[in-house]
This record gives sequence, structure tokens and C-alpha cells, in this order.
Amino acid sequence: MKPITDIDDPRYVKALAHPLRIRILAMLADRSASPVQLSSQLDATLGTVAYHVRTLHSLGLVELVDTRQRRGATEHYYRAREHPRFPDDAWAGLAPVAKQRMLSAMLQQIGQYVTASAAAGGFDRAEAHMTRRSLQLDDRSFAELAAATRRWLEEAEEIGAAAGERLAQRAGNDGDDDAPAVDAGLVVMLCEGRPADDGPPAGNSHGDGRMSRSAAAAVRD
Repeated sequence: MKPITDIDDPRYVKALAHPLRIRILAMLADRSASPVQLSSQLDATLGTVAYHVRTLHSLGLVELVDTRQRRGATEHYYRAREHPRFPDDAWAGLAPVAKQRMLSAMLQQIGQYVTASAAAGGFDRAEAHMTRRSLQLDDRSFAELAAATRRWLEEAEEIGAAAGERLAQRAGNDGDDDAPAVDAGLVVMLCEGRPADDGPPAGNSHGDGRMSRSAAAAVRD
């Protein structure tokens, strides 16, 4: 099946039409899993999850990576394929309903991920870090901060790629260095903030009724 390279591809738009499919995509981007495993984490029935996984598979957004025999049945394991990233202009042109669906599913997934990681001691390392900061910016400085965020994410990907090479080399040396690999989580957000005690916004700062770009989030581990 031809890879999806454009967010306007009808297959991608269809995938975003249901919030559960967005959550499944996010989970399968982290690791391979079967519908049985996904259903237990999503608090959804196996039939519902299996249907949405099959839909994502038919759309070419997930791939079958393994099958295992379990209790006399064949369990299918899937993993997300590389999917298009959203450039600024594409995000700005996305329909408000699709944006809200994506953001809601992503934020729910991030919350669950960070909470579970913290409960398992994920912030025990001395280098672990978490900061929330409010800034007063103008349009120019907001754009500069967004660009700085993208540069930092690119650097984080380079660090991850270098670590992958070292780990592969270590594995080829028959475990001469038995230091364990570290499963690291990274969440980066940039948004127009609102004080916690404010009510929901009546519109947006542009005054045209359109939804402005409210968040940019990336999760890698």
C-alpha cells in the first residue's frame, strides 16, 4: 500500500475521524501490541478495539508484525507505521473538529503515560526533569520559541539515533558492557496558555471564529 505522506490523504483523515483510533495509533507508535492488550488499557471492548485496529490496518497506518498462539487462538500484534508530521501550515488548515479530536486523544495519552511513568519511579533519576513555565510573548517571540522547540526536538532525535547505534554495537559485543538500556520519555508542548482559574475562551485572539494553533506536542520514548 502506498505510504501516507500528506495529511490531506483521505486515509489519514478517516483515521482521525474517531478518537479511539487516535489513541490506538499513539499506543502502537510506542510498541507493538495486540487488540487484546490494547483493549485492557483503553477500557474498551475487544470487539471495538479489534474493529478499529483492522480499520487502521486497512488504511495502511499500522502493520502486522507478529502472531502468537495464546490459549488455542492466534493473537495478532501490530505496530504503527511512520505517519505524516504536521507542518505549521497544515496544522493551521486542519478542521477545528479534527484538531480537538487529536488534541484530546493526545493529551489523554500523555497524561496516562506520564502518570504511569512517575508511579514506576520514572522521575527518580537525578537527570529527570519537569518544568511548567508561563511567558508573556509577542508574535515574533512566540515564533522564535516554536523554532527553538523544533531545533531541540531534532537534536533529541539525533541523540536517540546515536544511542541506538551504541546499543546495537554493545549487543554485537556479546554483552561486554552490561549497562541496561534506558527507556526514556520526552514530552514537549508549546501553546497559548490560560490561567487555571479562567473559564473556557469565548473565541480566539484573532477574532475570526477560527481555532488558532493551541498546542504542539511530541512524545518519544
